[in-house]
Amino acid sequence: MSCATNAANAEEYFSIGMAYYDLGKFTDAERWLLKASAADKTKTASEYNLGRLAFEAGRYDDASTHFENVLKRDPNNVMALKAIAYMKIKTGEFAKAEDYYNRVLALVPESADDGYNYALVLFALKKYEDCQNVLLKYPSALEQKPDSLLLLARAQAAAGMVEAADSYAKWLAGNTTPNPLVLYEYGQVLEKAELFALALDQYRASLAALKNDLDNLKRSQVMFDISRLLLIADPGNAEGISELDSAVAGGFSDKNALQALIDDSRVNGDQKSEISKILDGINTD
Repeated sequence: MSCATNAANAEEYFSIGMAYYDLGKFTDAERWLLKASAADKTKTASEYNLGRLAFEAGRYDDASTHFENVLKRDPNNVMALKAIAYMKIKTGEFAKAEDYYNRVLALVPESADDGYNYALVLFALKKYEDCQNVLLKYPSALEQKPDSLLLLARAQAAAGMVEAADSYAKWLAGNTTPNPLVLYEYGQVLEKAELFALALDQYRASLAALKNDLDNLKRSQVMFDISRLLLIADPGNAEGISELDSAVAGGFSDKNALQALIDDSRVNGDQKSEISKILDGINTD
């Protein structure tokens, strides 16, 4: 009777804890779930939800301990594996996250969401071809989830795959709001494929959409790339130097990039002289 009573009490503690959890009263929820975790019947569920609470509070070490306790009792607990894998992404422990996602996908290979998160981990680890291969296993996600398609495009671009151009084009076709960073990335892919006219269109579209500088993309950088492409693809056109002047006036000051233009055999002699003057001006400043 005592064991039955304890089990009943534990279930009641668990129910109270989860009620507080649903109300957003996490301190109370944690107190009752800790009580419930003392009983075998409610230990696994309590530990899992205590891990969720710790994660929400940013106590990642505590969260990891709770999820690991669940996995010690139940090594194939998919929810705990997903939770700890996602947590490892948040903490930047991508190698560990990869191990956990491997275990998740071995248990539920049909899970498109897990495939996406796993692909994120592989991308962070610079395993770009593996990232692509994981995403291609879930074609429905690529059709329905723009983030998956964009990650595929970026992985293919990082791996130097020509397929990146098609993936970027599909993503842009499905998004009516211009995204300056994606337009710029697409332009880079097209330029590498020596599709200069198309690349120039994307750089200009990126600049038009980029009203203010982003942390990872500056207007002056896009302006420089427009000028660089004009100087390389159309050496007789004076517009390239004009665009370069505008880029420098807008804040571009990468001396190495300017020197690389001077050294580029595709730029003609007169333009090299003009670029040298611009570089001298930056050095003087």
